[in-house]
Amino acid sequence: MTGLKNIVFDFGGVLLDWNPHYLLDPWFGDVEKATWFIKNICTSEWNAEMDKGKPFAQAVAERVAMFPEWEEEIRLYQSGWIKMIGDEIPGMYELECELKEKGYKLYGLTNWSLETFNLVRPKRVFQILDGMVVSGEEHLLKPSAEIYRRLLERYSLNAGESIFIDDNMPNVLGARAVGMHSELFRGADDVRRIIYG
Repeated sequence: MTGLKNIVFDFGGVLLDWNPHYLLDPWFGDVEKATWFIKNICTSEWNAEMDKGKPFAQAVAERVAMFPEWEEEIRLYQSGWIKMIGDEIPGMYELECELKEKGYKLYGLTNWSLETFNLVRPKRVFQILDGMVVSGEEHLLKPSAEIYRRLLERYSLNAGESIFIDDNMPNVLGARAVGMHSELFRGADDVRRIIYG
C-alpha cells in the first residue's frame, strides 16, 4: 500500500486472544449455559460500559442489584477476569517486529477497560507499540469518530497515511469514515498481504 506510514491495531482478537468463555465454560461446565449467561447477564453491552470507563466495581454492583440470583457469577466476571485472556494471536508479534524494522510506526486503538487492560499492558505485543489509545481512559468507544480522531491528533498522524486493523466490521467502517484506510482482521498473513500488497 503506497504512502502508508502508520499501522494501527485493535487489541482483543487481533494482538491478544480474549474470550469470556475461557473463564465461564469451566465454571458452568456447559458451553450453552455460559453462552446464555454472556448473552443475558454479563452481556457485551454491559462489558462496553467498563470499556467506556465505568469502574468495574460500580458496574458489578449495578448488575448484582439487577440479577441478585447471579451474584457469584457476576462477581467472578471481575475476580476471574484474567482467565479470559488466551495467547498472543499467532504471528502478530513477529509481524509487529518485521513492520517496525521496515520503518513503520505502530499504534494501538482498543475498546478496553483501563482497569483490566493494565493487567495485560506489560505483554510484548503492546510494549512494541509507539503509542496507544485505550477507550477506558478516554471515555470514548469505537466506532465513534471521536476516538479515531483522538488517536490521530495525539500522535500527529495523517489519516490517509494510516491503516487500522480490527476484527469488528463496524470499527473498520468507523476508521474509514474519518479518512483512514482500514481492513478486517483475518490473520497475520492477510495483514502482511494488505500492507505490502
